[in-house]
Amino acid sequence: MPPELEQTLALLSSHRSVLGYLLLSRGDHVSIIRHSGVVFEGEQGKKYASVIGRMVESVQAGLEEVSGSENDGDQIRFMRIRTKRHEIMISPDERYLLAVLHDPAS
Repeated sequence: MPPELEQTLALLSSHRSVLGYLLLSRGDHVSIIRHSGVVFEGEQGKKYASVIGRMVESVQAGLEEVSGSENDGDQIRFMRIRTKRHEIMISPDERYLLAVLHDPAS
């Protein structure tokens, strides 16, 4: 894993409002490469991983459908989803999906 990514993950983990992160593989079958935080342990982590992978795919497909040929090759750079209790920030890249669960009240 690149040192920049290691440093980013360490920095994220140290922030008091971050409940956890998921580093996921990109591809047909999304899998957890690394995680932090109790919320992403075991089956719950697998559920989050699957849902986050589907969300990114769905938004990317919608973007392609809306933009058509005029924005050929446009890619998602960052997604932020806020609910009543949490905020999920997703940063896709060619090889990884990084998802951070954040408590906005902290």
